[in-house]
Amino acid sequence: MAAIHRSSLVWACVAVASLGMAHANEGGPGLTTFRPLPPYDASKPDCSKPRELSRVLAFAQDNERKFMQGVSRGLELAARERGLDYRPAQAANDHERMVGQIEGILDAKAGALVAAPVDPVALAPVLQKVIWSGAYVGTIVPPPATTILNAPQYLTGKVLGDEAATYIRTKLNSKAKVVLLTHDSLQFLAPRFAAMRDALRTVPGAVVVADISPPTVDEDGGAEMMRTILVANPDVDVVLGADTVVLGALRALREAGKARADQFLGGIDGEPSAVAEIKQGGPYKASVSLASPIFGYALGQQAADWLDGKSVPQAMDILPKALTLSNIAQYEADVADPASVYKDVRRRDEYLRRYGNICFDTRDQYLNFPWSSER
Repeated sequence: MAAIHRSSLVWACVAVASLGMAHANEGGPGLTTFRPLPPYDASKPDCSKPRELSRVLAFAQDNERKFMQGVSRGLELAARERGLDYRPAQAANDHERMVGQIEGILDAKAGALVAAPVDPVALAPVLQKVIWSGAYVGTIVPPPATTILNAPQYLTGKVLGDEAATYIRTKLNSKAKVVLLTHDSLQFLAPRFAAMRDALRTVPGAVVVADISPPTVDEDGGAEMMRTILVANPDVDVVLGADTVVLGALRALREAGKARADQFLGGIDGEPSAVAEIKQGGPYKASVSLASPIFGYALGQQAADWLDGKSVPQAMDILPKALTLSNIAQYEADVADPASVYKDVRRRDEYLRRYGNICFDTRDQYLNFPWSSER
């Protein structure tokens, strides 16, 4: 998901700085300290509609990995259905470029923005300006935002870690050399890797030979890091991380002639390439789905609701689901048609959980703290 580079202490400083900006300019700091949010109430009365803003839904996209392409596809489907002009902007992992793109979106008076921040600390001030303009702002993980989309990160990592631990016990005689390709520097994603470590500790014979962050969160970064690891540890049994970096690790293993059918490679995000690998029955054994087209579609629908004067959730969980050969067919059908999932309450609730209420008239209640349902 999105990149985070500082500690929670930095976020406290950002909130204080934001408070000063709010008094100097036109908007408030939002909600800056953690508080639990009640379940979303769809029966809340309508509010005012934003004025002087266009029916444009923009997507500030960090990079072109498949997970983000899925978000974009869901947003575009919702925009088309609701009569919004969809405008994606790809930053290629350049936070300065993303800031410039969002400033252009602000100048164009776009009515809605969804962002997958490259550097949330650098992006926070310009996102606040978009919020103060009256536009809808949804973010994938970090604040500030009208709606924050997150996953229960510890649970997400636990789902994958438990799958790996079970495989080591049942298929590898409780012994394995394990590589963790982490993002521990990303504040909000760190709990998923803590959960993986906790799960692996239940198997005494599982030895973590590398616990390290790749240089970039993409396939090339995963491949580069795996090549380095293989120099010292040529026989690896388990690799865990985000799908995009684990797919890169698989590429490096194949290049080195070290890929084996009895290995357990597992990732998070449900990337199409990971799903394809699982279906082939090779080293890639599991992916924890976060169903990006489905939550992208939900964010797009909420953006349109906001522009129509309706109350929308302040936060959403995207619920983790372990993909196996037994359930991949239904999952693929769901992500291929996110509209039908969103409109079917039972199916939607398998993927999404919504919290809190906010609308144009209460936009000063936007979230400006690191929200997670697990807190």
